[in-house]
Amino acid sequence: MRASIRRISSLQSTMTSPQTLPISALPLPPSSHILTRNLTPDPETSSPSEFAKVLREGPSVQRRSRLLADNAHFSYVTPCPLQFPFRIEPPEDGGPVEDKVAYVEQWLAQREALNERPSASSAAPSVLKKYYAGRRDEPRVLVALAETALNDCLPHLDVGDAFSTLGTPSLSDAYGDDTKPEPASEGALAVRQELIDVLGGQAVLMNLDGEQETQWAPWALRYSGHQFGTFAGQLGDGRAISILSTPHPSDPDTTYELQLKGAGRTPFSRFADGLAVLRSSIREFLCSEAMHALGIPTTRALALVQLPALPVQRERRETACVLTRAAPSFVRIGSFEALNPPTAGIGVAQQEADWEALRVLGEWVGKRVLKLEGVQWGGEGEGSKWGEKLVLESARRNGKMVAAWQAYGFMHGVINTDNVSVLGLTIDYGPYAFMDVFDAWHICNHDDGEGRYGYKWQPNAVIFALRALATSLAPLIGAEAELGHAVSAGWANEDKIDDWRKTGTELVKDEMERVAQDACAQEYGRLIHKRLGLRRHDPSDEAELCRPLLDLLGEHKFDFHGTFRALGAFRPGADEPAQNVFVDRLLALCGTPHNLDMAKAVDDWRAWLRKYGARIESERGEWGEVGDVDAERMREMRGANPRFVLRQWVLEEVIKHVERDVDSGKRLLAKVLQMACNPFEPWGGEDHEGDEATLDPELKEERRFCSLGDMNYLGYQCSCSS
Repeated sequence: MRASIRRISSLQSTMTSPQTLPISALPLPPSSHILTRNLTPDPETSSPSEFAKVLREGPSVQRRSRLLADNAHFSYVTPCPLQFPFRIEPPEDGGPVEDKVAYVEQWLAQREALNERPSASSAAPSVLKKYYAGRRDEPRVLVALAETALNDCLPHLDVGDAFSTLGTPSLSDAYGDDTKPEPASEGALAVRQELIDVLGGQAVLMNLDGEQETQWAPWALRYSGHQFGTFAGQLGDGRAISILSTPHPSDPDTTYELQLKGAGRTPFSRFADGLAVLRSSIREFLCSEAMHALGIPTTRALALVQLPALPVQRERRETACVLTRAAPSFVRIGSFEALNPPTAGIGVAQQEADWEALRVLGEWVGKRVLKLEGVQWGGEGEGSKWGEKLVLESARRNGKMVAAWQAYGFMHGVINTDNVSVLGLTIDYGPYAFMDVFDAWHICNHDDGEGRYGYKWQPNAVIFALRALATSLAPLIGAEAELGHAVSAGWANEDKIDDWRKTGTELVKDEMERVAQDACAQEYGRLIHKRLGLRRHDPSDEAELCRPLLDLLGEHKFDFHGTFRALGAFRPGADEPAQNVFVDRLLALCGTPHNLDMAKAVDDWRAWLRKYGARIESERGEWGEVGDVDAERMREMRGANPRFVLRQWVLEEVIKHVERDVDSGKRLLAKVLQMACNPFEPWGGEDHEGDEATLDPELKEERRFCSLGDMNYLGYQCSCSS
């Protein structure tokens, strides 16, 4: 525990060092890197200065569900977490309401962040001002803060004494008396409170005056998408609001966008409340950082701020929570579909295609998001073409991403095209799950009755999404092919669109699928070989080793991750008694021991281990100058196979604890986050072979949290509700 306290104390001093800035003073990117200055806003909120009038005079524009103009990419909108339908009280004086529309607008305006307050002190000047609402002041509780995301994405962000308020991470002593940290300075307190206010949706950072080049306001993206194979028209950020974008201090060309999920309604909320609950927010927070620790491309999670006085109705009554996530961009495949929706097939396009908006978005994504290599932006000739390159680069990235899902048994649950990032990042964590006992047919989303997004079919679902991207850009790709250079403003010719669409589809569709499938196959092979501790890739590996192992795990219901971890200790040259002991260890990893066909499982393991052992022996010479090859292989396999996995039962236990008692829940959540961010560590005294009763209480709990857990959670399914 003392080591943890030292870690927090050290981190606190680091976060308040001169190199860091409060959130209100973080620098903005140059105009060329700012989405809202390069894409087209909703004409109802055409600029931050015009948006200021909306906030004061007609804020319902940003809270009403409505279709945006065909050419719009985003809408300015501020965080405003409120119960919905809105509870609009009658006048306090009891008088009649003559103009109900005006009264509603006034009621909403009183809850908008329009009152400027001083920002936390900083030596660095800032163009952003901090605004608060006059009639909205919900309690805000910082529940979690991810050190990993902070260090990777926002190392220049000062969080004050935030970490010390979260307490010492602990599984065994979450309810115990925590060591009280030393009193923080007034400056650290102010920085922490500002952070909570901004990330909890209470305060908003804006610049609504002055030159247009320095104006700033939060925004929500417009996008469409196919949901379970059916085109659903306009969707958009219905409860996600991007509040800030800032360049990384060590790489100014890379910016990180901060987005609040669950901070209130936007024009894209449709019938929903724009809120998120504590349960789903904890799930996304933990999994985002767990995925990053496993090396799987993902959006990141920075913080959780609970709004305990704000009730949210889902299957049951829950409390609201705002999740802060970070990514270089949150643009999705559905962002392109919105600008060139399907004209045939299942689903109805609510809006017309806008070819100029498609070009503008594509150039922004290609140049600033994907940073396509070899494109002569603004040039002439073949080198200036970018449409096909954009599709193929997104295909490569998404192919690698889904390969990592498959290799680590991650199931997304809702791979709709609006949930697929153009960058190839795992995005929108809903009813996800990590594989427990291996089942290639497992469906983690109980709303997925057809199994469209089951584990086995995830690569197909990603290919489907990439086809939608290729279809959206096909007319532009066809035009570039005919012209011999990139399209320019006013490029579209309605008489040629159909021919260009056909040409573009022929050019890119098959190549896109090949690129995605090749990237997926190569990355999956690399990761599985790494997990098996193999140095060489033989053509027969898939048929002789990998697929038979998965078949064995599936048939006998063995722990997917536990088995890979255990195989690191395999010694091909061990004598028969040692081999028997090893097989017994593997048999103990069965999730349903009461149904295990012991004799067949033993035979199957022995047969597979003989092949695996021969394969290991065949490449001993490829390990170089290593004294003990088996020990080195075990070390490398432990670095590729997690000891701790974010299983469903673990998530449920954390959620119940935090919901029951947030103060102790913070410490439990912090420890699970610590384990998720360091999944390969030997948690729980992994190598301790003696009496488990002699273990320290914290190690005992770590060991329990690394287990397969309650059999009742095997195959557990979640809903999309959050």
